Amino acid sequence: MKPAAFKTQVSSGGVIFRKQGNNMEIALVAVKGGTVWCLPKGLIDKGEVPEKTAIREVAEETGLKGRIVEKLGDITYWYYVKEENARCKKTVHFFLMEYEGGDISNHDHEVDDASWFTVDEAMEKASYKGERDVIGKAREKLINEKDIKLA
Repeated sequence: MKPAAFKTQVSSGGVIFRKQGNNMEIALVAVKGGTVWCLPKGLIDKGEVPEKTAIREVAEETGLKGRIVEKLGDITYWYYVKEENARCKKTVHFFLMEYEGGDISNHDHEVDDASWFTVDEAMEKASYKGERDVIGKAREKLINEKDIKLA
């Protein structure tokens, strides 16, 4: 058996938030038959900047429109693509985004579900440690809300 090929991917996504009463909520999406909850994200198209990808992917996967407040950071991880016998190194750029409109019922077919959660619920619900860390960074920013220019 020949050794696995190697490839890289770069994606972008967002932690979209809204104030709901006394709570700050963020949107997560469910994939893999609803068994995995994660942040909305997707591959950066050729010629597209990460910020534009984050806005587009959040809109597609959650049905929500948001504006970027600031960059939260990047996560990098490896996974295996069985069909291509390839190891893939993936980097995802994440941005903190303020909700401006839309409805989660308008999420696209790529995800099984989309839902709002309090930040603490989202930290528990998120399936991947790297994304829980990103949500934690967002939580710190949202706790210090005075630093964020809420529309």
